[in-house]
Amino acid sequence: MTQPVKVRDAEPAPAQAPPKLFSPNRITMLRLLLAPIIIMLLLTPGLYNAPIAALVIALGSLTDWLDGHLARRWSVESDLGRLLDPIADKLILVSALIPLATYGEVPAWIAVLLIGREITVTGLRWVAASKGMVISANFGGKSKTAFQMIALILLILDWDWGPLDFHVLGMTALWAALILSLASGLSYFRQVWRQVNTP
Repeated sequence: MTQPVKVRDAEPAPAQAPPKLFSPNRITMLRLLLAPIIIMLLLTPGLYNAPIAALVIALGSLTDWLDGHLARRWSVESDLGRLLDPIADKLILVSALIPLATYGEVPAWIAVLLIGREITVTGLRWVAASKGMVISANFGGKSKTAFQMIALILLILDWDWGPLDFHVLGMTALWAALILSLASGLSYFRQVWRQVNTP
């Protein structure tokens, strides 16, 4: 008697490996290189330096979204990426804030608070990493980054388009970023404190 032939279920296709050139961590590394370019453009006199610097910051924001999107799409999220991604954001922020504060476009105390918060949160991340924890950016942290980038672009351009005053709009966005920065920084501190002190 002929035995029935068993039909094997088709095996799921393996996940597509990300192209090395566009791997999320490599995109993050490239974003780290934007900081010195921004500083050079803002501290060097030139007619088109400010618009180009604003464009570079916009590019950094776009690649910030892109590397996270690709990491999730290809399921290649890594602890290294979670650590480097916010560091790249901080470098872009500092590279633009210092020249803006130097030229009087941003109050120095706001720049100090924002940069101080970033240094503190970076320290908290390293403390967490030493304990085997990775603190990913929460919604408040992501929102403050978005407001920061919008504020930096508007303040660098400093255009007047009819009723639109880019400086006023930029300072409004910067105030929102400051409030979110302090709130999310406190949230990170509480999160790390609870984890470190949990027996």
